[in-house]
Amino acid sequence: MRLIKTFLLLILALVLIPVPLPASEKVLSIIHTNDLHSRLLGHCPNLDYTPSKTGDDQTMGGWARIATVIKSEKEKRQNPTLVLDAGDFLMGSLFHMVSREEGLELRLMKEMGYDVTTLGNHEFDLRPAGLARVLNSAAAKGGMPLLVSSNLIFSKDDQRDDSLQELFDQGVVKKYAVLEREGIRIGLFGLLGKDGAEKAPFAAPVKFRDIFDVSRQMVNLLKEKEKVDLVVCLSHSGLEGGMKSEDVTLAGEVPGIDIIISGHSHTRLLKPIMVNNTIIVQAWAYGKHVGVLDLAIGPEGVRMKDYKIVEVDDRIMGDPGINRRIESYIDIINQKVLAELDLSFYKPVAETDFDLTIETNETNLGNMIADSIRWYIDHLDYNPNDPLSKVRVAVQSNGLIRSPVLVGKTGLVAVCDLFRSNPLGIGWDDTMGYPLITFYVYAAEIKKALEILTTVAPKKGDDYFIQVSGIRCKYNPYRMPFDRVTDIQIEDEHGNYSTLDCSSSNKTLYKVAANIYNATFLKIIGGFTWNILNIVPKDRNGRPITDLGTVRVDADKEKQGLQELKEWKGLMKFMGTFKDTDGDGVPEIPPRYRNKQGRIVKAPSMNPIALVSGGNYVTWLAVGAVVCVLAVLVFIAWFTVKMIRRVLGSGRNHA
Repeated sequence: MRLIKTFLLLILALVLIPVPLPASEKVLSIIHTNDLHSRLLGHCPNLDYTPSKTGDDQTMGGWARIATVIKSEKEKRQNPTLVLDAGDFLMGSLFHMVSREEGLELRLMKEMGYDVTTLGNHEFDLRPAGLARVLNSAAAKGGMPLLVSSNLIFSKDDQRDDSLQELFDQGVVKKYAVLEREGIRIGLFGLLGKDGAEKAPFAAPVKFRDIFDVSRQMVNLLKEKEKVDLVVCLSHSGLEGGMKSEDVTLAGEVPGIDIIISGHSHTRLLKPIMVNNTIIVQAWAYGKHVGVLDLAIGPEGVRMKDYKIVEVDDRIMGDPGINRRIESYIDIINQKVLAELDLSFYKPVAETDFDLTIETNETNLGNMIADSIRWYIDHLDYNPNDPLSKVRVAVQSNGLIRSPVLVGKTGLVAVCDLFRSNPLGIGWDDTMGYPLITFYVYAAEIKKALEILTTVAPKKGDDYFIQVSGIRCKYNPYRMPFDRVTDIQIEDEHGNYSTLDCSSSNKTLYKVAANIYNATFLKIIGGFTWNILNIVPKDRNGRPITDLGTVRVDADKEKQGLQELKEWKGLMKFMGTFKDTDGDGVPEIPPRYRNKQGRIVKAPSMNPIALVSGGNYVTWLAVGAVVCVLAVLVFIAWFTVKMIRRVLGSGRNHA
């Protein structure tokens, strides 16, 4: 009986005495985008975009549709949500032309429900002072999401970044942020990676700290000091190179980052990459995808419950309020940017019955843009009595060609669609758009420029592939790096091509045209290639040019000062030279641009003669090294055979 009473009391104690239970997991959802690039409208083309209807167009993206996705995904969930972006929200359409005055992208993102974003490399296209103007305008006219950027280094001596540094000092941009959602503490920081920093030459004098060192500091600070439950890195570093990319390497080398919202590489990633305990996501680019990540956060850490990609297309009705806001911005662009050029946002400047596309190869769109550069400069700056004044070669990099020109439903090419193909930059005069410059180089340096597309582009990425006008070339990808171009022909004033003598003895000067961004890279490409591809821009007398700003083309020599010749305006004007063959008042893009024109021809061959014929010193050094290695191997084989024979002979004598 006493034993039974003891047993009952024990059971009662177990029932009545409170025992701590395992803490339940909490759920958090992250809605994310990256590389929106001012693409407020669905594309391509903008003329087809119908955000107020569904089921009637083939466009993707559009911020009104993204706003609907954000609202819908929030409504589906009882748990807290966070809306994040991984940078490059600026630069890519006519909307960015008024970003400094209106701050419209950031204002719109706040209205759409974004919580936090970071700075990508293209935020620095407007230089530090221009970025500061964007941020000040957004703050003054409606506000913006939180901005986190953790690895900037401001100059102590150069005042060009002072206005941006002041915004960091004021906390307008933070090194990190801590948000709390229903008891979940979330720490966020932002990075611009090495490749992004290389592609931000106008960020100077701002520099960028190593992302690995900064990340270790941020993780330690957020975990130890701020006691966060979740560490999120908004990384504009990218997934170029797959498992060897910056963001994958970051996840492997810096433990403690729970989530990396990746940007910069425009990767169409349909499911997360898992590296140790880090979840990496990226949502393509231009608002074509929105990622939705559901997380469970508990005592054991962070785990992924679910992930999906929402395709932003014509199945989604655009948010009416956001769409009205965007239409009001179009009115501002028409008034402040286009009216003085007798243009308007949706005005057709050409029509086409074929697509003009982008790829890592010669393209019809690249040919047309490069041709427009040559035409525009010669139209204003060529003197028939001065042969040296004619542009012989024009170049444009794939990295600056941002959007195809598609037939769409109408075949009409509107100002907004054509601009979007070639939209970037700011000039020395502080007005939007890259200015065109000209300089002179030797034929051997033209070959070096073409080696960029054969050797640098395969290593550094598609952005480094160049489109050309005025020349055509063949290259053999199996030859030694930096010596793969095997034949170059240059065009004369009658459109005929002849072989270009690329020997070092040819001291003829050839006039080259490019926008100032690409020209800067041509000038510094030697630093990427151990000085093998050194190119020295020269004036018409052969003297080296130290400041490329001094060789900008003057659009109006009758006016005082220098009026920059803007690349995007030249492309618009080039359309006006095409014929209106059907009499509807809109010129047609000529059939010559329907297909490639053989300007860049890949001619692979393993023939030994083809591998060395006409080779430069790189090839012959390699040949010499191979010969030396073979000679050493032959000597070793001969010596080995000799020693074996001696040993065998000695053995027979003893026998």
